[in-house]
Amino acid sequence: MKSEETRTHPDRERGHLDREQVLAAATALVKQHGPGALTMRKLAAELGTAVTSIYWHVGNRESLLDALVERTLADLGAIHPAGRTPDRRIVSVARALRRQLRDHPHLVAMVHERGLTERMFLPAQQVLVHEVHAAGLRGARAADAVRAVQVHVVGHVLVERNRERAPVQRPGEEELWGARTAGHDPALARALARPVDPEALFTLSVRALVSGLLGAGTDGTTPHGDGIGHTADPRTGPGT
Repeated sequence: MKSEETRTHPDRERGHLDREQVLAAATALVKQHGPGALTMRKLAAELGTAVTSIYWHVGNRESLLDALVERTLADLGAIHPAGRTPDRRIVSVARALRRQLRDHPHLVAMVHERGLTERMFLPAQQVLVHEVHAAGLRGARAADAVRAVQVHVVGHVLVERNRERAPVQRPGEEELWGARTAGHDPALARALARPVDPEALFTLSVRALVSGLLGAGTDGTTPHGDGIGHTADPRTGPGT
């Protein structure tokens, strides 16, 4: 029979259990099964303790999810550029951000569901701002570059995830590409019939994007005048 002290302080049931262990176990559950699979009962079973002990350390499920989001945001925050040239350093940031999103899909989904996506991306955006400034971009052109790289990363990861979850394709790419469909280019047909290397394709595409972003508009302008992501103020006209 449990003592009055144990009933008052459930954490005494597992003297070595602490908040960090609870959060680590909850993170592991979310990584493996997604946020929907995280229940206080299942978490308690993973830790070999009572549900009341979980509540003692982290509060209710909403408080636990908030704590997991904060932990995830902290873990995803550090991106360190690598390379000797601006374009290589920006590409390295894009590759690191892709890896983060690929390695933590359920945790990223949890952050998104709680309305903190923009905050999640802020550290990577700040690193990109520093790098595009170092490359000589300012103002709207710098903003366009930051957003373009972020959207490219997110879009590529979404396509990758969709391909991974898609049913087996019949016919497959190896059956679809031939002399006629490839414009009588046998080498092209053979290349398109091979399985896609997502990382190699991403690196190729982001290098091309960054090269264009850093090289375009050497006269200080962009095709849209005031930046791709910016619209004119109807009260004052273009360029405001």
